[in-house]
Amino acid sequence: RPSPEEALQWRDSLEKLLQNTYGLASFSSFLRSEFSEENIEFWEACEDYKRTKSPVKMAEKAKKIYEEFIQMEAPKEVNIDHFTKAVTMKNLVEPSATSFDMAQKRIFALMEKDSLPRFVRSEFYQELIK
Repeated sequence: RPSPEEALQWRDSLEKLLQNTYGLASFSSFLRSEFSEENIEFWEACEDYKRTKSPVKMAEKAKKIYEEFIQMEAPKEVNIDHFTKAVTMKNLVEPSATSFDMAQKRIFALMEKDSLPRFVRSEFYQELIK
């Protein structure tokens, strides 16, 4: 469990929150409680994807991420604009470590602007900083 001081830093930095194992778990739980966990799941899938070294595994993961989060009517479709979706699809012709970067940045920004402030106001977060 983080110290109240550590947890306080998350208010101003989604990056710090996501780098902390407890912070990531707490934020994920919070988003699940709001039925909006697809964004954090997509972000985590992208992080895992970027750590993949094998081109074969990378292609498999890229296909899975696309089918789960990007394509129309995907089971956990994330909210990205048409331009970002088009760029991402173009990048997937030859998957590389940066194929999902633009989409991941958009989702990060969305979580930072929208989900983080709600998390910070939540009872759960308020308990952490006491």
